[in-house]
Amino acid sequence: MTRTIACFALTFTVAALATVGLDAQSTPPAPAAVAPAAPATTAKPYFAESSMNVFRRFSGDGAKTLEFYGQVLGFGDVGAVGGVSRYQVGPSQLKFTRAGANAKFTRGAINDAAGVRLWTMWFPEEATLTKRFTDHGFAAPVFKTVGGSRSALIADPDGEWVQLVVEPNAPKEAYGRLEIGIAANDLEKSRAFYRTFVGLEELPPVKDAVVGVTKYPFRHGSTTISVWATPGPKPVNPQLAGIQYVVKPVDPIWALAQQRGIPVEQALGETLPGLVTTWLYDPDQVTNYFAEIRPRPRPAQPPAK
Repeated sequence: MTRTIACFALTFTVAALATVGLDAQSTPPAPAAVAPAAPATTAKPYFAESSMNVFRRFSGDGAKTLEFYGQVLGFGDVGAVGGVSRYQVGPSQLKFTRAGANAKFTRGAINDAAGVRLWTMWFPEEATLTKRFTDHGFAAPVFKTVGGSRSALIADPDGEWVQLVVEPNAPKEAYGRLEIGIAANDLEKSRAFYRTFVGLEELPPVKDAVVGVTKYPFRHGSTTISVWATPGPKPVNPQLAGIQYVVKPVDPIWALAQQRGIPVEQALGETLPGLVTTWLYDPDQVTNYFAEIRPRPRPAQPPAK
């Protein structure tokens, strides 16, 4: 049920209330005291979906970038809303919008900058995928067998890195997985943020022979955030890319962020009618964007004449 920020559906269910008669001569029992629930210590208990979305701002040829993810990689185009183009990967969405005219990003090799540096996706068949590249005028990806898997590491038209993994005959849901790779200037701070603030499940570390790093994965449903250490301090790319969580409610996450001193990109507020959000930064200024859909009262209808 993932949606972009401009087209969240506002749906409500109203339960019917049954009227129960009480004996006029009886006294109803006093309600039992209920202790207030303790506030959650991470954001995860407020997640409304078992996946995450990712977004990125492009600064190059936007048409080629969108062609790459839609027609070449073959992800379903679910339509652009408010200047945000969206592509479906399983239950997650990739979201793209144009960067501001003055935006400056460090690109280069994967470990030349900190922040979101790699998206990994899975595919059932190598030849068909390769043909889509050449049919659209892109260079064919060079697949190699590493650790028993066929994979290719390539840069998209905007210079951002993508890892393509071929896994034939896997269950259908395997091709709906999405991995977000983050290079961290301070690995322990980054791990602590995703474990103790966001509240994601941390899995055992994995040695990635393709990227040449040890990843620390954090999983939520079909989406994984994998964090690794940069080789020395690297420049960050604030506002280039981020992660979106659909939550309910968002207010406790904002309160927790204030309590923990989490850096704020955008304070709690109504971004669009019926959409309340807060945008927070991880230790490498990767946007973590928490969004709640809220019901809005319908305007009163004039009485029928």
